[in-house]
Amino acid sequence: MSILKDSALRQSVLDFRSARDWEQFHTLRTLSTALAVEAAELAEITQWTPDADLAKRSVEARGKIEEEVADLCILLTYLVHDLAINVDDVVRRKLEANGAKYPVDRFKGSFRKYNE
Repeated sequence: MSILKDSALRQSVLDFRSARDWEQFHTLRTLSTALAVEAAELAEITQWTPDADLAKRSVEARGKIEEEVADLCILLTYLVHDLAINVDDVVRRKLEANGAKYPVDRFKGSFRKYNE
């Protein structure tokens, strides 16, 4: 299972890696580290942007934001493929667990964590 709905695109992502023999470098550690780095690059785009300017910045930096999102999707595709993770199943389980932790009647509109 993948995060990419288009199976031809998913296969293109996997073929790109395979053609370069990069599977040998991809482990849980290296892919999770790369995901963290790419997430940081996404965060960096607005790191020092004042809240009042975020909407404008998101428009100005749209191309860079899209590049970082693509990098994240590609890396996550490798990870879920290599570990045979069914994304739909794990997301359903996580939503169920989060629903128990954060019932609507207690947390609607709240930024607090379940243990606060």
